[in-house]
Amino acid sequence: MAEKAKEKKPGLFTRLIKYFRDSRGEFKKVVWPSRQQVLNNTGVVLAVVLVAGVFLFGLDYALGAIMRFILGLASGA
Repeated sequence: MAEKAKEKKPGLFTRLIKYFRDSRGEFKKVVWPSRQQVLNNTGVVLAVVLVAGVFLFGLDYALGAIMRFILGLASGA
C-alpha cells in the first residue's frame, strides 16, 4: 500500500500540456482535402439531396393522390 501512495497522477497543468501536445501531433497527421476535392464532394452531396428531394416529392404526391382517390370514393358513396 505504501507504493500506491507514492504513485501520484500528474497535476492538472501537466495533463493539459500533454493533451495539447498530443492534439498538435494528431493534427499534423490529418490529410486535409484539396479545394477541388471539397468542391467535388459538395457537388455530389447537393446532387444526392436534389435527387432524394425530387423522389420524396413524387412519392408524397403519388400517395396523396391515392388517398384523395380513396377518400373521394368513400365520401361519394
